[in-house]
Amino acid sequence: MTQAIIIDTDPGQDDALAILLALAAPKVLDVRAIVAVAGNVPLPLTQLNARRLVDLSGRRDVPVYAGCAAPMERPLITAENVHGHTGVDGYDWPDTQTPLQDQGGVDFLIEALLAAGEREITLCTLGPLTNIAMALLKEPRCARGINEIVMMGGGCFEGGNTTPAAEFNILVDPHAADIVFKSSLSLTLIPLDLTHKALATPARIDRIAALGNETGKACAGMLRYFNRHDVEKYGSEGAPLHDPCVIAYLMQPDMFGGKTVNVEIETASPLTMGMTVMDWWRVTDRAPNCTVMNTIDADGYFDLLSDHLARLP
Repeated sequence: MTQAIIIDTDPGQDDALAILLALAAPKVLDVRAIVAVAGNVPLPLTQLNARRLVDLSGRRDVPVYAGCAAPMERPLITAENVHGHTGVDGYDWPDTQTPLQDQGGVDFLIEALLAAGEREITLCTLGPLTNIAMALLKEPRCARGINEIVMMGGGCFEGGNTTPAAEFNILVDPHAADIVFKSSLSLTLIPLDLTHKALATPARIDRIAALGNETGKACAGMLRYFNRHDVEKYGSEGAPLHDPCVIAYLMQPDMFGGKTVNVEIETASPLTMGMTVMDWWRVTDRAPNCTVMNTIDADGYFDLLSDHLARLP
């Protein structure tokens, strides 16, 4: 039985591999659509990158929508220093064939969720949560169609990767994240505490490069570009491969471990804006609202990724 998902994303090399992993697993994941949001790069590039990835995968049955171009209350922060000017630097992208849908991404989310059965669709969020929060605000009834939101974002013991306190996806739009975490929906969070254990080492990238298909070539090129920043930043053997963890968790949850705790989002303090405040040790009486994953079988994760990328053109 397949899981129906919508991917909300701001590609990003790591988003790119997450999208490709999902599109390579049609017997497990029914990808209803990809919705772009501004984040790693501005919206004109994130929607273009999503369409490029649909082209590369050969899955032109999957529509791409453009959502919000800016956070709810703050100026947009982008990350070209990590991802390059296009967001998916490291590969020579051909002209794009997949069209952008005319309907706005937020309106599409609302329409799709209202038309779905109760708890039918899992939302996979790989970037800022602007589109999801706007959909919930604009039409609260759409929440009934959401089975779960599985998010990459935040951190606890690892702190932040953009400020000392905040991870990029949450920092870009903390007000949207606050709405989502207060929504009473079923939430699963994949934070830096987990993704920093899933490193794209040279050997793992070489394995992807050796797949022999164009997808492997593209992914290896993107990862080699992506690695240069984080290896220097962390002094590690490879960059953390964040976003595909969301898709891998849906495909093979037994590779992951964590616990359900209370998570709240800081939206006021200049010092800790965007911090995911996790009550890991249950020191407050705040009700648990999110399952936070913090362990991963990293070898199994890269096996899953390589095996599925090999199935694409």
